[in-house]
Amino acid sequence: MNILRKILFPFAILYGFITSIRNFLFDKGILKSTSFDLPVIAVGNLSVGGTGKTPQIEYLIRLLSDKYKVATLSRGYKRKSEGFVLADDNSNAEILGDEPFQFYQKFPNVMVAVDANRTNGIQQLLSQNEKPEIILLDDAYQHRKVKAGFYILLTSYGDLYSDDFMLPTGNLRESRSGAERANIVIVTKCPKILSEGEQAEIRLKLKLSCSQQVFFTFIDYDIFICSKHQKIAVIEIKEEPKLLLAGIAKPKPFFDYLKNENDECLTFPDHHHFSDADLDAIQNKANGRKIITTEKDYVRLKDSKLVSQLYYLPIKSSFINHQQNFDATILEYVKKI
Repeated sequence: MNILRKILFPFAILYGFITSIRNFLFDKGILKSTSFDLPVIAVGNLSVGGTGKTPQIEYLIRLLSDKYKVATLSRGYKRKSEGFVLADDNSNAEILGDEPFQFYQKFPNVMVAVDANRTNGIQQLLSQNEKPEIILLDDAYQHRKVKAGFYILLTSYGDLYSDDFMLPTGNLRESRSGAERANIVIVTKCPKILSEGEQAEIRLKLKLSCSQQVFFTFIDYDIFICSKHQKIAVIEIKEEPKLLLAGIAKPKPFFDYLKNENDECLTFPDHHHFSDADLDAIQNKANGRKIITTEKDYVRLKDSKLVSQLYYLPIKSSFINHQQNFDATILEYVKKI
């Protein structure tokens, strides 16, 4: 794969040129961006793959939803519906996509919508009887037809955009200069302990302006796994034989947190739709053992034949330091609008 990516280097140069021209046209107003008269916060990344957008959106929901009417708007990746859909009691992961359905399940007081056309999606949300006061755009950093009021750029500790290159040689959707649009950059999936010196080194690597803030977060795993009917302490389940199942971009940390030497790990592609044959294969592989999956996969599997032995591990995004500064920055932006 590495050799193939190197062979495709000329295409990476071409792709980078095309995306740079596109960004230039938006920057100069030649291509139209629509802005709105309410706080719109876009969360995204420069690269493909998992940087922790879902737990970051959930963090913002927890921060804002007690005081404001919050809506999330996602594309709804791999959903089987089309156009604008506002989540309701009839929604499921196939209609919304797994991540938006997860938002809907966890935060019943939040409006959850999907639309590949984010401009139309926002307009539809604002036409509802109960209009949102804040809109969180999930994975919309490159969706420049909407001009968000605030941009949060995520980059993984082990895969910084500053060390990456354009697709298909690297994993970048656009050039590193795209980071200039960010108000805040969050380095995600850090070790829980990251010294001030290491943080300073990363800041230098990212080459941001003095007006841009940088924060460092880690994935905080729950101490319980959950099913529809019970919770079990992770410390107990670690010793029990089990099947670990993940259909996410980077499952290794999830596996490492739970597995013992006798466990089996089963991996599927990110956002995988599980077929009946998949479910049969998983059940046979589990052979009566508990099946523990990610929270994102659980929303697609919770009504399947696996439910009697299916558990998930909740996660959240936690700040290594300066959490209050982050919260204050977001709240100050919201109050200004």
